[in-house]
Amino acid sequence: MEYTQLGRTGLKVSRLVLGTMNFGPQTDESDSHAIMDAALDAGINFFDTANVYGWGENKGRTESIIGNWFAQGGDRRDKVVLATKVYGNMGADGQAWPNHDKLSALNIRRAVDASLKRLRTDHIDLYQFHHIDRNTPFEEIWQAIDTLVQQGKILYAGSSNFPGYKIAQANETAARRGTLGLVSEQCLYNLAERRAEMEVIPAAQDYGLGVIPWSPLHGGLLGGIIKKEVQGGRRATGRAADTLKDATARAQVQAYEDLLDKHGLEPGEVALAWLLSRPGVTGPIVGPRTAEQLESAIRSVELELSEELLAGLDDIFPGPGPSPEAFAW
Repeated sequence: MEYTQLGRTGLKVSRLVLGTMNFGPQTDESDSHAIMDAALDAGINFFDTANVYGWGENKGRTESIIGNWFAQGGDRRDKVVLATKVYGNMGADGQAWPNHDKLSALNIRRAVDASLKRLRTDHIDLYQFHHIDRNTPFEEIWQAIDTLVQQGKILYAGSSNFPGYKIAQANETAARRGTLGLVSEQCLYNLAERRAEMEVIPAAQDYGLGVIPWSPLHGGLLGGIIKKEVQGGRRATGRAADTLKDATARAQVQAYEDLLDKHGLEPGEVALAWLLSRPGVTGPIVGPRTAEQLESAIRSVELELSEELLAGLDDIFPGPGPSPEAFAW
């Protein structure tokens, strides 16, 4: 496994991030524990979750599964850089009781204590804002975060799904307060969805944030989905299924699979390797449902893409170009 610094910090993290969103809803606890053990054995030290994972009536279940794994000992907690998120409604029965969601100082305080209890740990390494809160000023947010840092409950703060201007607002406010500010941004970014290259990634690079792409296979679209359908395997669902309804998009994906078949490469591994080659990217989040999927993701770290192949990928999935040239002269 390869490691890199998380943004401008001294924190060393693996180039792959273990996403845990499937733990609970799709992968039972024992299999989830086995996947985490396998990830650690492979050198993956960066684990990502969120307080709402588990979803519906089971919100918080994923954090509890991770906490039970930590409780098994064996230096599991000490070896892991643990990231979780705050923002979503955690009210019972899906009812958003006032101050049980978003980024008020009250909810941040309540949410971090609840996550620590479920995770069975005394601190969170990277505490991420899952979305922007248009009604809470960053002065209030940073006051809450600074208190948690002083209490030793969190070490770093990051963002998720932030536009570029909010990254700037957040870190300019932190700079005025003399504090560290955001050190990472977790955004939707992959070969089929490259809009982050216009504003989000340049802002992250300028402010020293590590970029952590989520949905690196675009919901399975970039994992050889057409070939799998033809062979009677897994059918596209969600974002991938919606995309394939468009004839032009389906032709793009078919061209992508044909190109990689020509080179004898696995689509999912190439999609991850492409992200690992992109400027500013710390590491993509992989969310395996099985140990086999984890093994495939790990192979991507050692995969070197030729200039010819990279050019071919750009031809099929062209990026938007730099901002403002992408939409101006």
